[in-house]
Amino acid sequence: MAPVTIPPTEEARTVFRRLGYAIDEMGSEFVAERKWRRVRVTPLCADDATEPEPVLGSESTEGPGLRCFVTWMQCTGALREYLQTTKPPYDWAIIGIEEDDEEAFEVVHPETTLAPA
Repeated sequence: MAPVTIPPTEEARTVFRRLGYAIDEMGSEFVAERKWRRVRVTPLCADDATEPEPVLGSESTEGPGLRCFVTWMQCTGALREYLQTTKPPYDWAIIGIEEDDEEAFEVVHPETTLAPA
């Protein structure tokens, strides 16, 4: 079991590889690419997921317009609420990784309704 204070960086890479994406390494963040899609992936720990401002910078005109934040499942609700409130200038999704089963994940889109934690 991984502690929620450590971002699920390797789990994020594993998920995107299982989904058939090629990964362009950039440290803890990376770009995942498949067919025409380029997604900037940002793994977050529990502290970052509730206050992710440092990772929500503006996208360059050359960078991916799709963002995916990967965090632990119990942090997805707060992160989703934050992103819906701030309305960032890019399309986004969240992947929640189960803390007890790091191979289990759930994709959370802006329209998805999550029960409060």
